[in-house]
Amino acid sequence: MIRLYTTVLFLLLPYVIFHLLWRGRRQPEYLRHWGERFGRYHGVRSLRPVIWLHAVSVGETRAAATLVKALQVRYPEHQILLTHMTPTGRETGEQLFGREVLRCYLPYDYPFAVRRFLDYFRPELGLLLETEIWPNLIQSCQASHVPLCLVNARLSEKSARRYARFSRLAAESLQRMSLIAAQTEDDARRLVELGATRVSVMGNLKFDIAPSAELLELGQVLLRRFDTGRRIFLAASTREGEEEKILAAVEEAAIPGLLTVIVPRHPQRFEAVAHLLEQRGIRYQRRSLDAPVAMETVVVLGDSMGEMFAYYAACDVAFIGGSLLPFGGQNLIEACAVGKPVILGPHTWNFSEAADLALEAGAAVRVESEAALVRELRSLLKDAERCRHMGQAGLEFSRHHQGATKRVMDLLEQVGLPQLHSSPD
Repeated sequence: MIRLYTTVLFLLLPYVIFHLLWRGRRQPEYLRHWGERFGRYHGVRSLRPVIWLHAVSVGETRAAATLVKALQVRYPEHQILLTHMTPTGRETGEQLFGREVLRCYLPYDYPFAVRRFLDYFRPELGLLLETEIWPNLIQSCQASHVPLCLVNARLSEKSARRYARFSRLAAESLQRMSLIAAQTEDDARRLVELGATRVSVMGNLKFDIAPSAELLELGQVLLRRFDTGRRIFLAASTREGEEEKILAAVEEAAIPGLLTVIVPRHPQRFEAVAHLLEQRGIRYQRRSLDAPVAMETVVVLGDSMGEMFAYYAACDVAFIGGSLLPFGGQNLIEACAVGKPVILGPHTWNFSEAADLALEAGAAVRVESEAALVRELRSLLKDAERCRHMGQAGLEFSRHHQGATKRVMDLLEQVGLPQLHSSPD
């Protein structure tokens, strides 16, 4: 099966190159570091032994923050290498860790490319975050005696059905892992059904992420910019097509003095959302201008990176994007962690257990349609006491589910990695 998979990959090579060029038209960063995509690295060498973490994009990179810090404390003589697949993930890694970690792209799953990657960095341990099953990479790690673990692993029903079409290949790859630490019991069950062994449940690293004092202070700065006399509705991490629905709901809700803050999930969409606002004749300001918001302004376009905690800290109510349309939803935990009431759409399979638990705890409400969103906006923004209760429930919910970082660190110790020597502390 792996030979057939690799043959198909080589047949797709022209498409891979075309895809990079196409993405580069909208996001020029995709045109940089091409060599790394195929295992060619220059100037990223470490003189210390390497622990390698792979975080595909922004969400995974943020989730990795507490794990990176824990590894640095436990194994201070090792260098952390963080790999990504997207420019925004790489940029987020730079914002979070600066020069404390090495950063590069993980190569595409071609045998020659992953061998070059392993030969160049010689990692003593590899950690893949969330849903990363790359057969050639996994096989090459095993051949090179590099223990490879899948941590913070999640597998939705939809993804499980997709992998099941190639059940033999998926099973062989999963069984080569040294350890699999799943976010939830359901994730663990689906991984076992695909053939995985050595599966444990660790919880979700995203519960361990705490807002920094700097971001909370920035939230207060934003609040002063937004004008504290106005109610503030945040539409966070919105995806294609959702902004139109959110703007229509806000218009229908007709809440006097409401300021809506829209933060698109992907920075390459900032201009598209700005164009949408201009087309609809909506007065808006860009966050990037860092100016006080005029009373005539209806929408603030959150065209900045790395400030999501600050946006949550500055709002009264937060809608979590990717959930109104079938994208699977984005991370709701950050909003709960700063004590803000959360509105979810019907599509939350990417965070299914966290969403269900937040709903059960009273930290979130779910809307099934635009009309329901209108009703919830009116209800929440006119009921400060209800908002306060939901925010407190969110704080308690997020605190209750912390501890995934410690659990995964304990699991790594149990793997029995002979090369790694932890600090006596």
